[in-house]
Amino acid sequence: MEFEPTEEVKEPPRIHRLDESVVNRIAAGEVIQRPVSAVKELVENSLDASSTSISVAVKDGGLKLIQVSDDGHGIRYEDLPILCERHTTSKLSKYEDLQSIKSMGFRGEALASMTYVGHVTVTTITRGQLHGYRVSYRDGVMEHEPKACAAVKGTQIMIENLFYNMIARRKTLQNSTDDYTKIVDLLSRFAIHHIDVGFSCRKHGAARADVHSVATPSRLNAIKSVYGISVAQNLIKIEAADNDPSSSVFEMAGFISNSNYVAKKTTMVLFINDRLVECTALKRAIEVVYAATLPKASKPFIYMSIILPPEHVDVNVHPTKREVSLLNQEVIVEKIQSVVESMLRNSDESRTFQEQAVEASPSVPPVTSNDLDLSPLPSGSKSQKVPVHKIVRTDSSDPAGRLHAYLYNNTQKHLERDSSLTAVRSSVRQRRNLKETADLTSIQELINDVDSKCHSGLLDIVSKCTYVGMADDVFALLQHNTHLYLANVVNLSKELMYQQALRRFAHFNAIQLSEPAPLHELIMLALKEEDLDLESNENDDLKEKIAEMNAQLLRQKAEMLEEYFCIFIDSDGNLSRLPILLDQYIPDMDRVPEFVLCLGNDVDWEEEKKCFQSLAAALGNFYAMHPPLLPNPSGKGLEFYRKGKHGKNPRDGENSSSHVGDGVAIEDEFEHELLSEAETAWAQREWSIQHVLFPSMRLFLKPPNSMAVNGTFVRVASLEKLYKVFERC
Repeated sequence: MEFEPTEEVKEPPRIHRLDESVVNRIAAGEVIQRPVSAVKELVENSLDASSTSISVAVKDGGLKLIQVSDDGHGIRYEDLPILCERHTTSKLSKYEDLQSIKSMGFRGEALASMTYVGHVTVTTITRGQLHGYRVSYRDGVMEHEPKACAAVKGTQIMIENLFYNMIARRKTLQNSTDDYTKIVDLLSRFAIHHIDVGFSCRKHGAARADVHSVATPSRLNAIKSVYGISVAQNLIKIEAADNDPSSSVFEMAGFISNSNYVAKKTTMVLFINDRLVECTALKRAIEVVYAATLPKASKPFIYMSIILPPEHVDVNVHPTKREVSLLNQEVIVEKIQSVVESMLRNSDESRTFQEQAVEASPSVPPVTSNDLDLSPLPSGSKSQKVPVHKIVRTDSSDPAGRLHAYLYNNTQKHLERDSSLTAVRSSVRQRRNLKETADLTSIQELINDVDSKCHSGLLDIVSKCTYVGMADDVFALLQHNTHLYLANVVNLSKELMYQQALRRFAHFNAIQLSEPAPLHELIMLALKEEDLDLESNENDDLKEKIAEMNAQLLRQKAEMLEEYFCIFIDSDGNLSRLPILLDQYIPDMDRVPEFVLCLGNDVDWEEEKKCFQSLAAALGNFYAMHPPLLPNPSGKGLEFYRKGKHGKNPRDGENSSSHVGDGVAIEDEFEHELLSEAETAWAQREWSIQHVLFPSMRLFLKPPNSMAVNGTFVRVASLEKLYKVFERC
């Protein structure tokens, strides 16, 4: 007979009290998470002691030594025995005091926790004493009676062998460089807020401090000394306040970075009631605002100090006091976000841009495209030996395959590339999510027309294409997947500018002309350029009348032009401001006379919708990337700039016979000033096409159906077929 084994009945485990030393050590591990936590607690104690100078020395990232010295009021001799016991504090006496707490410490756990995970030595002297006292602590109690010693004003607290009894914690903190960087960042944040206190932070034994700030009346100077001039010069002062008890009561002041600031990581320094804290909701709200203003890869710098009634702040929500809870937090965050958005928008209107000079790429022979269209080419039924994605020649993130990389580069005749190219190229991504604030029905209807007439196939090509190079003066070569296309940059830029004029309606940034240009003179210039017979003066009176009528008309419409399109015309009839349709792009100012004449002649001023449509079209034509007026010096247009020696044509027989030895010199003689101007203009245009037009086109352009049939896009080759040809060779 078999017997089944009986299961052993287990008793429930006993509940017992942990030893006090175990409890204290566990609590210490929560409060002092790493060396920077200890530094923060000690610096805050120094600030509570009304210090005007705080010095920090660190060895091995704080594991071997942390020394914090201040010139505060010191510690009374009578308080030294209980200084490092848990829950001993001078900051409050009853729980209700938390509702009006103004000091940074209040729990009485920081120093006690340090004694449970390190060896703590305190040296202090109070005002009026002839000498100070030094005493060491371990596990919350004094190791010996305080000893009299020489001391300078204030307190010095030294922590040695941090986490000596927490092996796992100590092993995870072996990277001393990382911890020291965190300590430097902490002191930097304190330094720009407490500008009436001098801060110093250095590695033990080092002669030079990594943070060194002195008391200053200017917070901007403090930021400059700590974070550098490159940060300080790109900051905007910001303020916000509310005094409505039904919603929120607060005051906020600080600095935020403007649109020119570029960084890879958000730096947010936030003090609430002078307490260094974090607020994830506020940080995310501000980052949302910046996402539509800064380039994708760039993050903002933010310093804010928020003051609220003490009873509206719950400081007791985190062991390290890193976070606080605010009354009506959502309302406060929303109001601060609104102010930040407004400040950024206003600052963006006064941005200044520098011209970017890059090397011009010689044009390549034009490609015949009469028999080509956008219809897909047959790709055959045979399977490919190489995956399609590996045939792709280049992509937008890798410029190695672009056309100009294979062309001869004459560095003496072309402009040098600016070192800040990456930042400038990214800036076209500003206003990625443009807020369509078209209050007028007519503008919204025009935008809806653009959206409804968008060609889906072309939209896919435009949004995912890669710029390869210029095929001639008008057509650019671009790649989409494994297909190559010729694209008319004039048509593309004209349509893009037209759409931008509608979408940025009443929210333009401005180009300020160096000198106001009289409308009458501009229109006269345009009329004379249209007149083929330059020597004829028969129509001068008629031109004068046309110029005067158009100038008068534009003066009458000046208020509307300024409000809706940022075209500023003063009371004297001078043009002094033009809108920015694409960031980092300024149109060809030689075409301003033609643009002004177009405003007077071609705009339908009677009906609102037609008026805005024709104005946007005039802007689109003016801002389009037309070929410069001077011939292209890298092609056949170079002949335009040749000059003969002594004013004679170098091809004349007489000149050739009398200067045979100088033939080569004569052939190479050019109008250098004119040639240099032409090279600059063409180089700027090609740079703008590659780094402004195409990135903006991918983001903003909605190509109309007409572009599929009017020759704006022409497919010229399939890389899949070309690959097979090369494979057989």
